[in-house]
Amino acid sequence: MKPSKPILCTILICLTCALALNKAEAQAKPDSLTNKLQQAFAQDSLPGMYVIMTDANKATYQHGFGYADIANHIPYSAGTIQNIGSVSKTFIAVALMKAIELKYFTLETDINEILPFKVANPNDPDGKITIRQLTDHTSGIIDNPEIYHYSYRFYPKLRAYDSTSVMVLNKMGFGEKLKDTTLTQFFYNYLSPQGKYYSKANFGQGLAGGTSSYSNIGSALVAYLIEIKSHLSYANFTRKYILKPLKMDHSGWHIPDVNLKDHAKLYLDQKSWFPLYDLTTYPDGGLKTSAADLSRYLMAISSHDKKLLTEASYQAMFTPQFSKEHPPKDINLTYRNKGIFWNLYTNGTIGHDGDDPGVGAYLFFNKATGKGGMFLCNKYLPNKQSIVDVLVQEAAK
Repeated sequence: MKPSKPILCTILICLTCALALNKAEAQAKPDSLTNKLQQAFAQDSLPGMYVIMTDANKATYQHGFGYADIANHIPYSAGTIQNIGSVSKTFIAVALMKAIELKYFTLETDINEILPFKVANPNDPDGKITIRQLTDHTSGIIDNPEIYHYSYRFYPKLRAYDSTSVMVLNKMGFGEKLKDTTLTQFFYNYLSPQGKYYSKANFGQGLAGGTSSYSNIGSALVAYLIEIKSHLSYANFTRKYILKPLKMDHSGWHIPDVNLKDHAKLYLDQKSWFPLYDLTTYPDGGLKTSAADLSRYLMAISSHDKKLLTEASYQAMFTPQFSKEHPPKDINLTYRNKGIFWNLYTNGTIGHDGDDPGVGAYLFFNKATGKGGMFLCNKYLPNKQSIVDVLVQEAAK
């Protein structure tokens, strides 16, 4: 028995209303997220920003805000390239676990078994420094600001810049006084007693493993150890084992590796921007990438993609390094523990943030839901929390 025309009309109307309601609900979620992010974007007076949310192997949300280049009205897009600061350290983590899979060394290996010169903390001359201690920032090798800030290399001739930003850089201690161009040169000069920059100020007090002190130089030293054992530059090692497998074709560690037409201006404020730059210790913060490329990395990490690492390596990389009963000095475990370079937050997320002149970045995933998020912006953010909170709450749903 066929339904009558009035009944058919009623059914069609109900179906139409249901579809419209579903569509409205589907639109409300992104629109609500966009509104929250727009408020944070405006509050921090950011030039440009791009946000991507992920779930398994797909992006569930992406949106650009503002400009990669304000004066020329170039929008900040998924393909815009910029430095990502210390988010780069998560790549050291992956490269390190790959090196361990290749049986170059273990986390407990003494760095003096690998280095071509001897390293000894003058405050703990008989101590042993392990690779694990480099990854959790307890090695005793610290960033001497009289040296580290001079390891930045600027390229004023490649792109116009604002003189105000350079004056600010100079006041902050950034400059190009070091002549080193390789990790080999830098680490010999910084860590060897015969090196040009060697000083007790390059080392912390106390025993290795006993005190936490965030160390860019200690982080980059892991990359140098990988270079020594692999006979590849760290840039080529990561290109082979991370960038190429993930088709991160618009990413690289040095200015010549990326298309400058896609490189965002890195701003001090809405009117002043910095010259382009690289880092001598580039593994600790020098990756240049786009939101599109970085989201591929995020999805691979959050889904434990076997193209990168074995499951055992992922588990080791995300294992808490510090016990609540016996943490090292100068670390607060209230909000986060440490994995192998990765931050293990007590809110259930795993991630890392990044900062540098003209750079703000954050990448994370929720280990319970499998959802992740990230943002890049072309200005330093002293406090990312308003943006991070929005993304973390979204990933928890």
